[in-house]
Amino acid sequence: MEPVQSKEEDDLITPWSVQSKNETGIDYDKLIKKFGSSRIDDDLLERFERVTGKRPHHFLRRGIFFSHRDMHTALNLYEQKKPFYLYTGRGPSSEAMHLGHLISFLFCKWLQDVFDVPLVIQLTDDEKAIWKDLDIDVAIKLAHENAKDIIACDFNPNKTFIFSNLEHIGSNPEFYKNMIRIQKRVTFNQVKGIFGFGDSDPIGKISFPPTQAAPALSTTFPFIFKGARVQCLIPCGIDQDPYFRMTRDIAPKLGLPKPALLHSIFFPALQGPRTKMSASDVNSAIFLTDSPEQIKKKVNKYAFSGGHSTVEEHRRLGGNCDVDTSYQWLGFFLDDDDRLETIRKTYTSGELLTGELKKELIDVLQKLVAGHQLRRKEATDEVVKAYMVPRDLGFVTNN
Repeated sequence: MEPVQSKEEDDLITPWSVQSKNETGIDYDKLIKKFGSSRIDDDLLERFERVTGKRPHHFLRRGIFFSHRDMHTALNLYEQKKPFYLYTGRGPSSEAMHLGHLISFLFCKWLQDVFDVPLVIQLTDDEKAIWKDLDIDVAIKLAHENAKDIIACDFNPNKTFIFSNLEHIGSNPEFYKNMIRIQKRVTFNQVKGIFGFGDSDPIGKISFPPTQAAPALSTTFPFIFKGARVQCLIPCGIDQDPYFRMTRDIAPKLGLPKPALLHSIFFPALQGPRTKMSASDVNSAIFLTDSPEQIKKKVNKYAFSGGHSTVEEHRRLGGNCDVDTSYQWLGFFLDDDDRLETIRKTYTSGELLTGELKKELIDVLQKLVAGHQLRRKEATDEVVKAYMVPRDLGFVTNN
């Protein structure tokens, strides 16, 4: 189990902070090498399409999900008509989620539709109560508010279980038993090495990682899997990988499958690719509560430009898509490959100006956020409760 921090080129990668000194952001090739994961290559994408009959999501085609652990195992199970399930999560630190928070959920929604499998979504309100020093009741309230944004991604309610750690774990003995099984097998030195905890950190931080690890073990959810030992697939940001490297070490010792993972790159802040968006910096992000006018103002004022200071210079030298936030964000949210390629060519040549590129992004984001807001209005407190009821998700084992 390796440390989570990556210090090559002064990159700092932890589950709570991402910073890079490089103009183009994090060096993901170095992260793959350091973490020991595998690049999602053309062979894997071709196999994905062959096995599922579906064209890979543009997050896969464009390298937004760029790294994996054991994705071939999940495809093997699908080919053999054997089950697996999806697991992802959210740390609810604010009422309003931002666009960066949507990436894993949008991808999970697509994976759930493609594979027709159960999905569990963990809301780590306990983690945020410790790290952000939140009152426990406040943390639970934030979890319920974030659940509304998650539900607005249109997950299948018959195959999706969303849970607050603070509310659910106390009523699920199997969850707590698996936490203890994991806690017994991770030493203090290991957890310090993996997560960088210090002697003055609250003991809650040191004991938290098994709580995030447990949902990757199917026996944690007896009401879904009825004790079956089922493979888990986890789409997440690469910064969350340390939790699951730890889990993969322990799962075989418990007679359970190692979780498979799909890792995404970081969604850059408006100010550029050196950091990821932060809910604590309102000008670094587009929030899912922002109005069309707020979106327009933020993109025009704060989106880092790869263009030049004058029209003449830009026409002559062209723009740099590798550092331009508007182009990078279109890579996440513009589904049309041909349109994106046209934008890249015309911006690089200088034909498309920075203001015109920003307008392209503003149009895409305004439609995306407005649609999300409409669906969120339908996610009432009663709907949230329905997703949070521990229940049978129609899981059937073919073993």
